Amino acid sequence: MKQRLKRWLGLGAPPPLMQVLMVCSGNICRSPTAEAVLRARLDRAGLGDRIAVDSAGTHGFHVKEPPDPRAQQHARQRGYDLSPLRARRVVGEDFVRFRRILAMDEGHLQWLQEAAPPDASARVELLMNHAARFGGQTEVPDPYYGSAADFEKVLDLVEDACDGLVPKLAAELQAELARPQRVEPGPREPRNDRPKA
Repeated sequence: MKQRLKRWLGLGAPPPLMQVLMVCSGNICRSPTAEAVLRARLDRAGLGDRIAVDSAGTHGFHVKEPPDPRAQQHARQRGYDLSPLRARRVVGEDFVRFRRILAMDEGHLQWLQEAAPPDASARVELLMNHAARFGGQTEVPDPYYGSAADFEKVLDLVEDACDGLVPKLAAELQAELARPQRVEPGPREPRNDRPKA
């Protein structure tokens, strides 16, 4: 009842201060998996309402489609629900809207760097830059034409990278919150400089 009243009064959770985008080719296997994993890790760290996560593809092969059933099945076995997600393609606005854009492999990274508009502000990098246990691996390989083991491998790599990414996002958020907020001056009171009679 209290939560419903808050929503009705417009007193819900504040908007996120930071947004992160996961990117693969068609947005049905790797990037939705990474979106769900990072969101779960942020929720566990108490940052889910401050840092938003989304995913997209470099190509529009599967726009509006749900994630691959195999990706959903393997993610579900580890407690991640991919079923509400729908594929979309990267758009120019993403390079301004998101703080970080994380590519699954070198091909995606190159595509993003070439597609970035002149006003891009997002930091574009490989997700695996943040891995620890699998630090020697730079890419999350595409499991689409593979076996169940390939989907499990994607989850192993993505979980490792997200575990390394969350503390960095937390530090960025803390720096953001510590930054002095600029206060716009209010309207000045009209002055009355006329001499008294």
